[in-house]
Amino acid sequence: MAFGGFSQGDNRPLQSEINMVPLIDVMLVLLIVFMITAPLLTHSVKIDLPQASSAPTEQKPETIALSLDAEGGIFWNKDQIDVLTLPARLAAAAAQTPQPELHLRADRNTRYETIADVMSKARSAGIEKMGFVTLPEG
Repeated sequence: MAFGGFSQGDNRPLQSEINMVPLIDVMLVLLIVFMITAPLLTHSVKIDLPQASSAPTEQKPETIALSLDAEGGIFWNKDQIDVLTLPARLAAAAAQTPQPELHLRADRNTRYETIADVMSKARSAGIEKMGFVTLPEG
């Protein structure tokens, strides 16, 4: 059944209706798929779970504030340390349970090389959680 043609002799107007047959076919296929999968989603297994009577203890790890000033000085919780003792302190902190979080604060004028070196030493010592502390603009 043709609705229009390219011949010159046919003066019938073109039909601009949407062919609904493919849309109905897709709708019926989706309906069948949902009818089959819906019972599978609601199926559950009944099991009797044990009851725990104790509350979990929440132990927050301590934080270590590692600060770098513009001249390259390193401060461990406000105590100035030198570069040679930093790996030993980082290794001791990584061995603690739970492991403390390392908060790295750097002056705006600190060389990137110094920051990258401290981060590399912390990672090689085994520190897993490290964050950067910045000041909000205001």
